[in-house]
Amino acid sequence: MKNVFTIMKAGRKAKILTEKEAVIMNLLWAHGPMFVRQMLEFYPEPRPHFNTVSTTVRNLEEKGYVAHESVGASHRYMAVATPDDFREKSMAEVVRNFFNNSYKNAVSALVEEEKISVDELKEIIELIESKNQNAE
Repeated sequence: MKNVFTIMKAGRKAKILTEKEAVIMNLLWAHGPMFVRQMLEFYPEPRPHFNTVSTTVRNLEEKGYVAHESVGASHRYMAVATPDDFREKSMAEVVRNFFNNSYKNAVSALVEEEKISVDELKEIIELIESKNQNAE
């Protein structure tokens, strides 16, 4: 599949997914190509109206994140973008907007809120040290 950034309309920047868009992208990533009715079957409660999902999918397609194939009178949609296409941009946006552009502040918040353990921090340090050794 093509990278999302190569198929997006010229001049458009990659954006962070809205909550509704993220649900649909996660469904497509997890279950593969689907019709809107199938998406609704997997959609968490409370399920939105068919037209709401259909509009969101068309918006994702316009942005270049989703494509479709015609099957009779219907469209089966598939993800063109991958989770990696959004991960870095989303993380950077969160750190910039909520942690004064400091990854240290972001990790500190995870520690303070007990969202990350000492063992996990040690693993992260080992990853950093290993990466630094390989770069030398």
